[in-house]
Amino acid sequence: MRRILFALFIAIPIVSLAAHRGKSYEVGRIRTGMGEILFVLHDQTPRHKASFVKLAAGHYWDSLTFNRVIKNYVAQGGCPDTPQGFGGSPYLLAPEFTDSLKHVYGAVGAGRDDNPGQLSAGCQFYIVANKQGLPKLDGHYTVYGQVFKGMDVVEAIVSVPKDSTDTPLKPIALHIDVITMTADELKADGYVVK
Repeated sequence: MRRILFALFIAIPIVSLAAHRGKSYEVGRIRTGMGEILFVLHDQTPRHKASFVKLAAGHYWDSLTFNRVIKNYVAQGGCPDTPQGFGGSPYLLAPEFTDSLKHVYGAVGAGRDDNPGQLSAGCQFYIVANKQGLPKLDGHYTVYGQVFKGMDVVEAIVSVPKDSTDTPLKPIALHIDVITMTADELKADGYVVK
């Protein structure tokens, strides 16, 4: 009897680990003339994740750029950032603030204007380019992804010459899609699934 129980105890973690390895994960891929950026899309923010997947599948961003780049802060792109706010966004999303998702280096978040409900612009995103993170944004902007490959590209983007509105002098065009990767593929690129 003891041998059987011991065998069952050993088998359970192996089955669980095998199931984890077989799962695929949705990954945002941003291709620019400066290189490629890959980031995992978080399940904890389902509305923002679904919005990103939908817009990528519709090639929404293919004619847009990184429109605001600030060294030691963010690389931002995806829709017009005007004094009137994000009037060009196809829709707004209710915030999905999650204590487990912080504005750490490489976090991907949803841009928004100063609206009182802290609604995100469906199309505007940013990547945190401060190695200390940006904790002042936690609880005010939704984080829905984490870059695991291409932060060197993000650093190059935030370092380009720009005008007084932080717009790159030479446009940095976006081509965005969503790919799937296994846990092993993610690990090979430096991201360990939790």
